Amino acid sequence: MSRSQDPQRPFFPFGNPFRMILPKSSSLSPRLVAILNSFEETLAERLKTLKPKDCKEIQSLSWMISALNSLFAIHTDVKSLITSLELPVSNWDDKWIDVYLDNSVKLLDVCIAFSSEISRLNQGHLFLHCSLHNLDCATAEQFLKARSSLDGWKQHVSSKNPRLEKCFSILDNLVDTLDLPKIKNSSKGKVLMCAMYGVRVITVFICRVLAAAFSCSAVKLSDLKVRETCLWSEAFTDLQACVHGQVRNALSSGKVAVMKELDLVDATVTKLYPLIQITDDAEAMRSSITELRESADILSQGLHLLSKEVDGFFQIVLTGRDALLGNLRVGSDLSNSTRKNNHPEWSTVR
Repeated sequence: MSRSQDPQRPFFPFGNPFRMILPKSSSLSPRLVAILNSFEETLAERLKTLKPKDCKEIQSLSWMISALNSLFAIHTDVKSLITSLELPVSNWDDKWIDVYLDNSVKLLDVCIAFSSEISRLNQGHLFLHCSLHNLDCATAEQFLKARSSLDGWKQHVSSKNPRLEKCFSILDNLVDTLDLPKIKNSSKGKVLMCAMYGVRVITVFICRVLAAAFSCSAVKLSDLKVRETCLWSEAFTDLQACVHGQVRNALSSGKVAVMKELDLVDATVTKLYPLIQITDDAEAMRSSITELRESADILSQGLHLLSKEVDGFFQIVLTGRDALLGNLRVGSDLSNSTRKNNHPEWSTVR
C-alpha cells in the first residue's frame, strides 16, 4: 500500500520512542483529566478481560478472536475520546497527521497479511475434506487417495507465508515509533497523544502475538516497556507476561502450532495416517476419522470467525483514515475558498 494519493506532507522522524509525552501535570483542566482517566481506565479493564484465569486458554482461536474484538473496541474508544475533546482536525499538528497516516497504512498491511494466512489455512481444509471423503468410500484405491490428501495437508500447513515475514518488519517499525511528538501548547493535544500512545502500544502488542501464532515463531516476540504513569500500564504488563510466556512455552515444546485447534487437527492426522494401512483395525480407524472430522470442523469455524474480526479491524482502521483524509480535504477547500474571497482576481486564474 502507498500514501501516493494522500496530501503531500513532510515526514518527521522522532527520537527515543519511550520518552515522556504527558507527565502528570496540573496544567490540564479537571475536564480533560477526567476524559483521559476515563479512557485509560476503560483500556485497563479491556486488558484485564483479555487475561484468562488459565493462561493456556491463550493458545486458541477463541482468544485470538477476543483479542481482535478488544482491539476494535479500543480503536472505537479513541474515536469517542476525540469527539469528547472537541479537537477538530484543522487544529491537529502536521506531525500528528503524518504519523497517523503512515501507521494506518502499516496496520492495513498487517490486516492483509493476517487475512492471507487465514485464507491459506482454509485452503488446507480442502485436503482434509478430500481425505475424509475418500475414507468414507472404504476401498483400497480411495484409501491411497486419502493418504495422499493427508500428505498434501501436512506439506501445506508447514509451508511459510512470505506476507507474515513482511508483517514482522512492519510491526518492528511501529515499535520504533510508538510515541508521537511532545506537545507544548495544546492541553487537548497532550490528552490525545497520551491516549493514542496507549492505543498504539496495545495494537502493536496484539498484532505481534497474532503474527507469532500464525508463523509459529516467537523470535520477534520481545517485551514492550511502557510508561508506568499510564493507568493501564500494570494491566498491560501483567497480560504481556502471561501471553508471551504461554506462546513461548508452546513453541519451545515442539507443538506444530500455537493454536490448539490446529494442533489438534495435526495430532489427529498423525494418529490416523498409519491406521489407513491397517485394514484389520476398523474400529480405531472409524474413531480417528470421527475425531478428524470434528476437529477439522472446529478449526474451520474458528478461522471463519477470526477472519470476520480481522475484516472488522481492517474496516475501522480504513474508515478512520478515510475520515481524517476527508476532513483534511474539506479544510483545504475551505482555505482555498477563503483566499479566493479575499482576492477576487484569483477566481479567474485557471
